[in-house]
Amino acid sequence: MAQAAETTALKEIFNAARIRHIADETHAVYPAFDRAAFTALVTDGLDALSLMERLRRVSEALHATLPGDYRTTLDILHRLAPRLNSGFVTMVLPDYVALYGRDDFHVSMEALKYFTVFGSSEFAMRHFLKQDPARSLKIMEEWSRDANEHVRRLASEGSRPRLPWSFKLDAIIADPALTGAIIDNLKADPSLYVRKSVANHLNDVTKDNPALALDLIESWTLDNPATVWIAKHALRSLIKKGDRRALTIVGAGKAAAITVSGFAISPRSIALGDAVTLTFELRSTIAERQRLIVDYAIHYVKKSGSTAAKIFKLRSFDLEGGTTRPFAHRQTVRDFTTRTHHAGRHKVELLVNGQIFAESDFTLTRPS
Repeated sequence: MAQAAETTALKEIFNAARIRHIADETHAVYPAFDRAAFTALVTDGLDALSLMERLRRVSEALHATLPGDYRTTLDILHRLAPRLNSGFVTMVLPDYVALYGRDDFHVSMEALKYFTVFGSSEFAMRHFLKQDPARSLKIMEEWSRDANEHVRRLASEGSRPRLPWSFKLDAIIADPALTGAIIDNLKADPSLYVRKSVANHLNDVTKDNPALALDLIESWTLDNPATVWIAKHALRSLIKKGDRRALTIVGAGKAAAITVSGFAISPRSIALGDAVTLTFELRSTIAERQRLIVDYAIHYVKKSGSTAAKIFKLRSFDLEGGTTRPFAHRQTVRDFTTRTHHAGRHKVELLVNGQIFAESDFTLTRPS
């Protein structure tokens, strides 16, 4: 039920009221616009469409009801962009560019740069990267030096090898150096919005080319807090796996000199939607301060009855020599669009600097 409710909530970004809003605002900037025809095209079978299918439907309906000339329509969409009442909804406009502007490269690039300020052109840009990677990457490298943080973020986010909700960029997966100039320009960006994208971009790289990502980050001078932030978050997947090079970069390369006491999970049996609490205490066994990265893994039961581990970040901190630190962490177990939980025994492991120090388990039941 939770999974269905979450999916429905996302779809409702494009509900009947929002469709009317788009129609009214388009009519305001282009009085010849046929609101009734547009609304009929979008709402036909709307309930059955997913979020991204609804976004595409709006783009296609705009194409069907606006002037056939691409540049004339772009002028209308430029005037429409600041009038739309949702950043996600403005992504319809770059989607229009991706669908109908691939043969007008430079005009389309200027349009994507403009539209990204209102929402994001990240999905649309990928179609141009796939069709013409050399020209697209050249433009994106220029964007990575732009004064506007939204444009700089587009350079990184649009070229991510594995952007969620979009197709993979196989050429960049095969050769991540293609985006090297973009990442180099952004590795100390003052905007957190941009830094998050750069970190996610590099985290994508670690999934297919971990050595290359590590070589790149090891080549950086980590004396800028912005760069340090990117490095730490870019390496999160490798850190969760206990990769020694990644742990060394963030100052936790040595095995943790600690003991763990009182590791427990309560309650030991829960129903779907309930929460479990992890409690334990870490004690240093050396006199020196040490950097610790504390994670935990839940081995989720799959439909087949086998299990698959997912590692969660808990805390990164410096533990003074000879001191102890207690922990209590609560996690609710409920379905998401990305995970359906299955009944059974779920093993939980405590990891410190990539090594398992303790384990326990809980049993999950769910309604039939």
